[in-house]
Amino acid sequence: MTLADPVIVVPGITASYLRDEYPIPAEYVWKVVRKSYQRVTLHPDNLDYEAIEPARVRADQLFEVAYEEFIEELRYNLSPSLDRPVPVFPFIYDWRKPLEKIEDSLAAFVEEVVGRTKLLGHYHTAGYAKNPRVNLVGHSMGGLIITGYLAAAGGKAPINKVVTLATPYQGSYEAVIQVTTGTGNLGTKAPSSRERDAARVTPALYHLLPSFGGAVSAPPGTPKSLFNPKAWQPTIVDSIAEFIRLSGLPLDGRRKKSERQKEAAALFGKMLSAAKKHRTRIDNFQLPNAGMQPRDWLAVIGTAATTRVRLNVEIRHGAPHFLLSSKDRQDQWSNANPVKARQTGDGTVPLEGAIPKFLDQSELVCVTPDDYGYWEIEDKVLTKVSGFHGLLPNMNMLHRLIVRFFTGASDRRGNTWGYPVPGVEKWSPPLKLKPKKREIKE
Repeated sequence: MTLADPVIVVPGITASYLRDEYPIPAEYVWKVVRKSYQRVTLHPDNLDYEAIEPARVRADQLFEVAYEEFIEELRYNLSPSLDRPVPVFPFIYDWRKPLEKIEDSLAAFVEEVVGRTKLLGHYHTAGYAKNPRVNLVGHSMGGLIITGYLAAAGGKAPINKVVTLATPYQGSYEAVIQVTTGTGNLGTKAPSSRERDAARVTPALYHLLPSFGGAVSAPPGTPKSLFNPKAWQPTIVDSIAEFIRLSGLPLDGRRKKSERQKEAAALFGKMLSAAKKHRTRIDNFQLPNAGMQPRDWLAVIGTAATTRVRLNVEIRHGAPHFLLSSKDRQDQWSNANPVKARQTGDGTVPLEGAIPKFLDQSELVCVTPDDYGYWEIEDKVLTKVSGFHGLLPNMNMLHRLIVRFFTGASDRRGNTWGYPVPGVEKWSPPLKLKPKKREIKE
């Protein structure tokens, strides 16, 4: 049996533990049961470091709830036997940082995985060193990191196949809500003031802003691109200015308020500009430039969960104001009208925000919460509590689907499937799947 290439799993934003290595022993400042927003907040004078110094915060491990079962299932099902394991490595990264820096770390990790795999006896015997390749799986923001890495590599990356799950290629409104209010499905539902302050100086979060057509409905003359600082409520810059007063240098109070406002506006604009540049690079990515074809990329989109699908803006006192209405959270997946049926998502990423521009929509695979098997009771319960987006990697059917995609195995039992994007007439996913039809509700 041919050995599958080793796999690297790239998780989403907030999905890695963070550990402060300055104390002895080191202390966790971000994990499943403990989140110290103050200690993970970045410094306004240098976003490479923390606001509270001395510190040395580093990424530690993945959140077990979302990824442990996923990685273990891939390790077991990709391996032809226990004595011939296929390595599946988690890629741990500091999710606060700009994606370009994370892409550089991924590039180095890919080379490390290749080097380690060459040292495995069964891979050496199989001739892996002659043409070493790696398969990648990206969940949520992890898919953006993978795409950016491949775009930067320009065909030189040793990558065979890629799977992306629920990746916000064209953004999510939850990033807007996180920055605006501090409560969003991208992270946790902790006290909003602490989370909001940390979010507003987290560069990675701005890479997730929505940019698809019609993403923002605003009065004439108002910028509709959220990468434009003038499209935002002025309270964002005001709060960053206050954060500069409390955490920036100097701390003796001599800095004038007007100076702090200018510095805050410059910092906000810098983060938005960097995110826009990255989004443009993702939008312009083409598979052939990475030495790949559509059959090499499996993009899975979560649907049939109530998701924010629009953002309305009005002008108050001469400035934009976001209207975060519950009416804009919808799930029209079962609507007979295919245009309306696209007003859905995975609870965090709207369907329109999950569509990559480098793939034809006929090649995309949709899944729903109902695709959990009847035996996956615990996952169904967790999905209702934590959301479909975060627990999408736990779906057993997706485990089988990914293994088939990486190995080229057939599906004699018909136990892998998917839905086409509403409105797609001729579905052509990158592997043979049993098509399912949406259940239309009158």
